[in-house]
Amino acid sequence: MEKMAIVIVGGGHAAGQAAASIRQEGFDAELILIGTEPHIPYQRPPLSKQYLAGEQPLDKVLLRPEKFYADRTIDVRTGITVENIDRDGQFVACSDGSLVAYDQLLLATGSRARRPDLPGIDLDGVHTLRTIADVDKIRTDMENASQLVIVGGGYIGLEVASVAAAAKMQVTILEMEGRILERVTHPVMSAFYHELHAGRGVDIRTRARASAFVGNGRIEKVLCADGTTVDADLVIIGVGVVPNVEVAFDAGLACDNGIVVDERCVTSDPSIFAAGDCTNHPNALLDRRLRLESVPNAMEQSRVAASNLTGGDKRYASIPWFWSDQYDLKLQMVGFSSDGDESITRGEPETHEFAMFHFHDGKVVAAEVVNSPREFMVAKQLIGKTVDANALSNPEVDLKSLLE
Repeated sequence: MEKMAIVIVGGGHAAGQAAASIRQEGFDAELILIGTEPHIPYQRPPLSKQYLAGEQPLDKVLLRPEKFYADRTIDVRTGITVENIDRDGQFVACSDGSLVAYDQLLLATGSRARRPDLPGIDLDGVHTLRTIADVDKIRTDMENASQLVIVGGGYIGLEVASVAAAAKMQVTILEMEGRILERVTHPVMSAFYHELHAGRGVDIRTRARASAFVGNGRIEKVLCADGTTVDADLVIIGVGVVPNVEVAFDAGLACDNGIVVDERCVTSDPSIFAAGDCTNHPNALLDRRLRLESVPNAMEQSRVAASNLTGGDKRYASIPWFWSDQYDLKLQMVGFSSDGDESITRGEPETHEFAMFHFHDGKVVAAEVVNSPREFMVAKQLIGKTVDANALSNPEVDLKSLLE
């Protein structure tokens, strides 16, 4: 029997984990990973934190060392873009002119930073943050910059702000919504992080929309929609990401805010799978489809895809969870606070160690935990359970006792 070939397109968490999992599943035939960037698969979370701060070298950002792939005969091809998928011929056409045949294909194309169409966005000193190359440029500019403007008050913007504030830069955040982290956290948590950053000297301006970047070759000011300006010698834009679906869409695969997959990570073509940030997938536990920008989701989806690519029959069903490191605080979240209709706080925010639990119809649907990994592990197990809110809000009550 002729050996099969699996081709993975991508260079992030989903691609790297899928390659490892495929080998762990016992698949010993040809396995090719094709990534656009010049690096083997690497982690993105450290980019806006430890790597940006210079605390973590490049080799520590890699998902696995180069030797890992060589030892497992995983053919990693970097600096190459897959430009077309020929579904009839079952091959991909690459930017280096090569045609790579596949029996099964996994698209782990991830997402890219959203770049708003604003005047002056191409000025020197104006950056988005998504790749190692992005951060290398930002780090170079930070050496001579003192006034940083961050457009967007989401996770990326706040993580960068914490690094820059620690480096004694003057930091201004422009957030177009009414509060920072509005899309992803409860108002109490938003207020906590607003006060945290303001206490470190960060100037947070809500309902502030950047309308243009001004400078003579290099950024000098950010113009806001209300006519005000903010001096800047460095700008970082963190206004979300766009899923990389173009190659899938051009191949005729179903796409709708991501590459549409089923619970087995199969696209509208049974020979093509997809995993990670680029997918629009069903979640039976939440009873809806969604697209997630989440490392745990990318890792778990890729494991499901790897199993099914190699003859298994796994289904993806997991409550999403996330984390964000800012200053010396770790925020961990499971579920979506917006799914709740009642919320309680456990502990005191002033102590910088507390949690919020969110209920719907008496059941825990989400939790947000600051600086308490132990409580977060239990919080994940409480999702979907009916729990006494008074007991849950009492820090003297052991969370584990509520699992019984």
